[in-house]
Amino acid sequence: MRHTSADLPQRPTTRKLDPLMQLLHFILPYRWQAVIAMVALLIAAGAVLAFGQVIRVVVDSGLGTTGSAATLNRSLLLFLIVVVLMASAVTVRSYLLNWLGERVVADIRKAVFGRVLDLDVGFFEITRAGEVISRLTGDTALLQVVVGSTLAMALRTSLLVLGGVVMLAITSPGLMGLVLLGLPLVIGPTWLLGRRVRALSRSSQDRIADVGAYIDEVIHGIRTVQAFCHEPLDRARYGEQVESAFTVALQRSLTSAILSGVATLLTFGAIGVVLWIGGHQVLDGVLSGGELSAFLFYAVVVAGAVGSLSELVGQLLRGAGASERLLELLEMRPKLVAPAQPVRLPVPARGQIMFQNVHFQYPARPDTAALTEVTFTVAAGERLALVGPSGAGKTTLLQLLLRFYDPAAGVIRFDGVDLRELGLHDLRQQLSLVPQDPIIFGADAWENIRYGMATATDENVRRAAAAAHATDFLERLPQGFHTYLGERGVRLSGGERQRIAIARTILRNPTLLLLDEATSALDAESERLVQDALETLMRGRTSIVIAHRLATVRNADRILVLDQGRIVAAGRHEELMTEGGLYARLAALQFQ
Repeated sequence: MRHTSADLPQRPTTRKLDPLMQLLHFILPYRWQAVIAMVALLIAAGAVLAFGQVIRVVVDSGLGTTGSAATLNRSLLLFLIVVVLMASAVTVRSYLLNWLGERVVADIRKAVFGRVLDLDVGFFEITRAGEVISRLTGDTALLQVVVGSTLAMALRTSLLVLGGVVMLAITSPGLMGLVLLGLPLVIGPTWLLGRRVRALSRSSQDRIADVGAYIDEVIHGIRTVQAFCHEPLDRARYGEQVESAFTVALQRSLTSAILSGVATLLTFGAIGVVLWIGGHQVLDGVLSGGELSAFLFYAVVVAGAVGSLSELVGQLLRGAGASERLLELLEMRPKLVAPAQPVRLPVPARGQIMFQNVHFQYPARPDTAALTEVTFTVAAGERLALVGPSGAGKTTLLQLLLRFYDPAAGVIRFDGVDLRELGLHDLRQQLSLVPQDPIIFGADAWENIRYGMATATDENVRRAAAAAHATDFLERLPQGFHTYLGERGVRLSGGERQRIAIARTILRNPTLLLLDEATSALDAESERLVQDALETLMRGRTSIVIAHRLATVRNADRILVLDQGRIVAAGRHEELMTEGGLYARLAALQFQ
């Protein structure tokens, strides 16, 4: 079963702009730029409204029966001044608002990404990476347009509507009454259709996120896709996802188009009525030609603004949908948090481990016990091997030590301190994990090995690579240590990736070493070389090794045998072989 964006815990979906408003607190650090932009916006809107009065003066004074060339020149000079003022204000407003949009969205991206990094591993069990990526890219891009342009345009358009209505009332109160009577006919359908656009916008963003998540999954698994000839099925499934997104987007576009069309028809229809009535008033001498011209200008401004506002409201509602999805991430809190006053580990740390009656279930499988009544102690400097069939709980023990999860019951102690009383950073600084499937980042060898210690010198990196027997193959690469290793290390073999991960751990020099069968991907010669490096690395430090090979368990100080989340036997290799049981069967089948 494939997960969709609906699997991410969500806020109740609203039909308002509240989520967008909640993100506006990111503007506060740049309040002065925002104030200057708003002043420029007010000046530009005021200049537009001033055109109506300029038109009235030009018609009545410059072009009327009592007009003169001098009066016309003064009127057109006034017109030019208003144009220059408006152009200057528009330039300032446009630059500052675009700057604000880019700056605020950059801050939002950093805040959301920082929150995602703080979330516990359990969150990523139920959430697809592509869904998070969609929110960090697509939603923030949409928000940038809204903050940098749409929001300001909506405010400017609203000011033109309000200012235009005031000027209409001043110019002709009688005709203004007719406009007010027709206003509900415009606003009512606009608001009702706008609510529909809001709901469809949220749905559209979710479908786009599903498409992005599917792409991420398929591209990262492209070797498996092609090896199993899965391309036709993935092509069909992707087509279904795209068509679903297209259908929702089409519904949103159709509703937005109807919204704009209805608003335009109603507003300019109302202007036609006003023009007919106003024309008769000019003929009757009730209005002057200039006053009717000014009134029509303001009516066109208000009508155009209302028509634009309906479209802008649709865009704002799309922004609200994106804001809502970002707020869901921003408001999430990790379930695993460090205490306000964490206990400090002794310096240097010794690496003693104690599990006391530990019970645990994974968040994605709350009804299935991964560990039950697990109790054991690892002395400082001891080498412990974990043995058992798949699903016995071996990797779970390592993940609990890293405090990716907390046990449902029981206590885990590091140097006598409950892990929950330690700072997460302080704890994890003492540990280093070499997984069975190591992660190689899209960077060169320097950066990948230095991931274990960002401050390490080049010489230290080279020594770590040499200790992991990685120097030879790295120096054979086109640019040596500077060679880009490809996304997820695609340019390296499995054994080479493993040796990079081991070099990373050697550089880190941890107190507690966690090995999830770090040599399983190596050929016989590489395994011997890396095993020698690991022997040196494990000497004098606490090591917990998930073992699948006889050489590993023979060298262990003690072996724990796990089955279905329980410890069923413990001892050295010879002792457990003598006892028979599960270990002896595994030795016969597995430790070859």
